[in-house]
Amino acid sequence: MTRVKPRLRSSFAALAALAAAVGGVTAITPTAQAAPVAGVSAAVTPLPPELEAVRAAEAVRIYGDSAIRPMAERKTGLISLGDSEISGEGVGNYDPATNTASNQCHRSPDTAIHRTGIPADLTFNVACSGAYTGNIRIGGSKQYADELVQSDSLAIKARNTRIKMVLLVAGANDDLQFGPVMTDCVTRWVLSQGVCEPKYAPGWQARVDGLRPKVEATVADLKTVMRQAGYADSDYKLVLMGYPSPIGPDFYDNPNFPGKLPGGCAGYDSDATWGRNQAVPAFEKGMRAAARNSGALYLDNSRLFHGHEVCMEDTWARGLYLDLGDHFPWDENTARQSFHPNYKGHGAFATCLTGFYNSGLTEASCADPASTGTPVLQPGAWDDLFRPLKNEATGNCLDTNGSASANNTAVLGWDCHGGRNQGWWYDTARKSLKTELTHDRCLDAPAGNYTAGTALILWNCHGAANQQFTRDGATIRPVAAPDMCLTVATPKSPARLQPCTGAPTQRFA
Repeated sequence: MTRVKPRLRSSFAALAALAAAVGGVTAITPTAQAAPVAGVSAAVTPLPPELEAVRAAEAVRIYGDSAIRPMAERKTGLISLGDSEISGEGVGNYDPATNTASNQCHRSPDTAIHRTGIPADLTFNVACSGAYTGNIRIGGSKQYADELVQSDSLAIKARNTRIKMVLLVAGANDDLQFGPVMTDCVTRWVLSQGVCEPKYAPGWQARVDGLRPKVEATVADLKTVMRQAGYADSDYKLVLMGYPSPIGPDFYDNPNFPGKLPGGCAGYDSDATWGRNQAVPAFEKGMRAAARNSGALYLDNSRLFHGHEVCMEDTWARGLYLDLGDHFPWDENTARQSFHPNYKGHGAFATCLTGFYNSGLTEASCADPASTGTPVLQPGAWDDLFRPLKNEATGNCLDTNGSASANNTAVLGWDCHGGRNQGWWYDTARKSLKTELTHDRCLDAPAGNYTAGTALILWNCHGAANQQFTRDGATIRPVAAPDMCLTVATPKSPARLQPCTGAPTQRFA
């Protein structure tokens, strides 16, 4: 197999390669050691001869001989399976064997599975860029000639080590075709062909509905693989992790915004809004349902990159990235590295996975709540946390004007309609009130002004005093001015601070 020649790379900034991928076997990477635990006693199903040969060779590399050891005598392991979102696409520093003309799995030693704080002797990444569930399932297809079906890779690792966590990130390359959709949206912007939302929005939910049973079947197959390797379902953790939104519409608030093309966030603003507010949330709901139906643990990362999208101040995703060296004229690989987690993004995944593994939760969400650069785990999925705030006097719901989330967006009362711009979550740990549109925008008293009549706005979350509020019964009060209450005096009027009187205009349910 030949290495590709050095590539000429152009970093324009945001094309579409969330075309997630899954495929072959990866390098063995040592991490911190965990104490061995008593093993399982279930019988191990023999592997087919060709897989047994691969397993035996790997055992020799790990232990010096080819025997299958009792569970308690094995090294511990973590493994990730799936597509480009978790393989390392977009990180760079690819394993040379997965960066050739005949293998574009693009696995990187800098991916999340190799960087968690979960104690394990060995970590394995067998995900592959471009893979779909058929490249993972039992009896599935090889993605490249020198790759194994990912479930076969799991079967080998599960017999040679004591697997503690199986991480699966898959579904974007099935019915959803997330990468090609993003590529088309960006291409339409570059060629001035008009927005892509009308083309894809009507059938988007049907795509999500189509991929969900395939993800469920994949989880079921991975459980079968583990059972055949002698594991009970309780002997390890099987985590289905969702996909973060890599791009949003608020990049103009970045004081160092370099422009769409230089920054990589190429595309129409309205398409970026649709992607963040409708497309990714619908995808996430489907993934959550798949986890619940299949009995997998679920980590909701849909809001993890909020505030760190392409073209934002501290991006956790690579923007439009054109690899022109070996892909001229344009082909499906030219932009495949675009819109994927970068090194920081995989670091964020690793932090979330570590917290989730240690939490004992069956569902959790992860995001950066105050732009600190450090993700925080929250019990439950985001869908359960946000809810409308209905004013007792007007019957209106607290609303972000025009469904916008840019800095200085007005907050007001409006007819209740259940949209994401009327969803709010009170973060008790940080005393902040966040809009459902983005985890990067909080209710804010501008410049710390708490005088009567001050109109409240959305602003980039930073955790300072002017973004701290208390929920005192049905009222919402600034921590720094507890005698002032959020007030919506008349229908569809701005939310303002007024002296607390206990009036219905200051009460929200």
